[in-house]
Amino acid sequence: MSMILRKPIDKVPEPTLRRLPWYLSSVKLMKGEGEKYVSSTQISKLTNIDAAQIAKDLSYVNISGRTRVGYDVGALIDALERFLGFTSSHQAYLFGVGSLGGALLQDSGLNHYGLKIVGAFDINAAIIGKVIGSVPVYHVNRLEALMKQTNVRIGILTVPITSAQKVTDRMVASGIRAIWNFTPFRIHVPEGIVVQNTSIYAHLALMFNRLNDNQKLL
Repeated sequence: MSMILRKPIDKVPEPTLRRLPWYLSSVKLMKGEGEKYVSSTQISKLTNIDAAQIAKDLSYVNISGRTRVGYDVGALIDALERFLGFTSSHQAYLFGVGSLGGALLQDSGLNHYGLKIVGAFDINAAIIGKVIGSVPVYHVNRLEALMKQTNVRIGILTVPITSAQKVTDRMVASGIRAIWNFTPFRIHVPEGIVVQNTSIYAHLALMFNRLNDNQKLL
């Protein structure tokens, strides 16, 4: 007996979208170990997420699970990758080629998840014209001209916080419609612009805080 798991009209909750990549990584690990089928309980053991929550999260994905057998590993991987958009190629520009921006330009792993950085922008004359990780670096004044020649709609923001809003405004004005913000500054954008904030400093502060709390209990 098969059980169809799908909620086509529901908006996927953000916590669910954050957990789905964890499930994908876990299932890929099990595939590497030779597993053919996987259950929510097995994924739970690897992710430390309740099996009932996993089943609920997977109900948003176009995948069928067999009672007392679980999900076909290959089919689940394919379904998750399609659902998360990892099978499509999304081009992006990066703004701010500092230490973090430079590292992202050389991160080939992003390509495996559907994101390809095709250009970077900065104002530092020492790096303009260089190619970092196969990505050319342009002066930011070339942004508008290049946007007219491409279909790039995603911007990655790794500039200093002092220029974060100014660069954001320019990105939006030029046609960028989604911004992956790595700065610890909460940028302001018009309605309809997608922003994903990923501050490593915020997570660092959270880790330090929890570490201090745990030490107090010792």
